[in-house]
Amino acid sequence: MNINNEVFTYIDKSAELAVELETGLTERPAISPASGGEGELDKCLYLEEWLRARGLERLERFDAPDGQAKGGVRPNLIATVPGKSDACRLWIISHLDVVPPGEMSLWESDPYHVVRKDDAPGLRLIGRGVEDNQQGLVSSVIAALALLKAGLTPPHTVKLLFCADEETGSAYGVGYLMEKGEGPGLFRKDDVVLIPDSGDPSGASIEIAEKNLIWARFTVSGLQAHGSRPDLGANAHLAGADLALRLHYGLTEKFPGKDSLFEPDYSTFQPTKKEANVPNINTIPGEDVFCMDMRILPRYPVKDVLAEIDRIKAEIEEKHKVRIAYTLPQAGESKATAADAPLVKSLSAAIREFYGTETRPIGIGGGTVAAFFRNRGIDAAVWCRICDTAHQPNEYVLISNILGDAKVMAALMLENRAAPPEAETAGTGTAGAGTAF
Repeated sequence: MNINNEVFTYIDKSAELAVELETGLTERPAISPASGGEGELDKCLYLEEWLRARGLERLERFDAPDGQAKGGVRPNLIATVPGKSDACRLWIISHLDVVPPGEMSLWESDPYHVVRKDDAPGLRLIGRGVEDNQQGLVSSVIAALALLKAGLTPPHTVKLLFCADEETGSAYGVGYLMEKGEGPGLFRKDDVVLIPDSGDPSGASIEIAEKNLIWARFTVSGLQAHGSRPDLGANAHLAGADLALRLHYGLTEKFPGKDSLFEPDYSTFQPTKKEANVPNINTIPGEDVFCMDMRILPRYPVKDVLAEIDRIKAEIEEKHKVRIAYTLPQAGESKATAADAPLVKSLSAAIREFYGTETRPIGIGGGTVAAFFRNRGIDAAVWCRICDTAHQPNEYVLISNILGDAKVMAALMLENRAAPPEAETAGTGTAGAGTAF
């Protein structure tokens, strides 16, 4: 492990810097318009000014148009730390947006004003977003500043991406940059990506795979009738309930595989949101709407699951004499990063160095922006050491986790990596020999 004492001493002394940045970010809610907010513009502008004032001046904005957001945009900010080589770049990606605070009565303080508490297990900050995803954001910034203050040029260029819209699908964030960004040079096949957006309290879990995802919204159309005359109607609610049960149990039986990489180790097909139909008890509804959340082991292609949904749907339509349509608010597949990929090995070594923790590769049912990169052949690992309070009331972060993660990130920034020969010609210098990353 390439240890530079000046870098890691700076990180050790950065607790108050972390508090300052966390406080300023939290004071600027960055909630998606889809969740009733104005978007990330205020938070992005604050971060941009804060970074410039501290010497990180290579900043670029990539704004996704969104007429519902403040300023009409969803901003994505990239800070670049130029390296000796511009091949095999390291990206560290965190997101600007946060979820709403939820039930305010469950909060012990204003969720948008950071509260400090110095108790077991150490100094912690309480507020919406302090862990999800400001912990990763602040750690990456402190790691980059540590290199800057030490006057070090990393062997390979480092890119910090602070993206929009992660909490509601990434259409204005990484998805926008991938599909409508500034050309093929933004992300390259020889880049590697660390996403500090999921983990556990020990720091042992390195996420290398995600389940395939289907979110489905079903609309069942029947015929409204009086509650006493079901013979004159077609009960959309009854058909919808039958459909939900058939999908839950039928899909579970059709796709029964298990994979110990994931917890739970099987595919899940869960009815979730139920929309209101008729307002009174004695009317048989002519329309019914419900949603399902499906997390599917990667061995099962989404198209195969959709084909089985269509088969079951047709049977329910015939049985109940209704029409059923559905939309997919989200659907996608995710390839995996190899458990022995150089990125995973280097990350594991850094975690062992600074936390004394032996790591393990895992898969998750939730989704991160890693899928965008993996599906394009770019290795991505999702990792941080967290208290796992995301989306909860009284969300908090440990300062020790922010600084510890910053050391892990700084070690990755300082590591020499062997780039493919064709990529090396794009560099601004020669990469030194060292561990392949």
